Amino acid sequence: MDASFCDRCGQLASIGNHEACAQARALEPPRYCAACRRRLVVQVTPLGWTASCAEHGTFASA
Repeated sequence: MDASFCDRCGQLASIGNHEACAQARALEPPRYCAACRRRLVVQVTPLGWTASCAEHGTFASA
């Protein structure tokens, strides 16, 4: 998948500084699809998280 957008703030990944987003993503699930910028449906459990994009499917924490 081509990561064109920041998966935390939804802005173009190539524009701006996303260091704060990267630091926050170490502790949080993604909020936007990195390929299409759609808002993800996120479910957090004690064992991890899942994030679903209507276009690109479901992603899960490792």
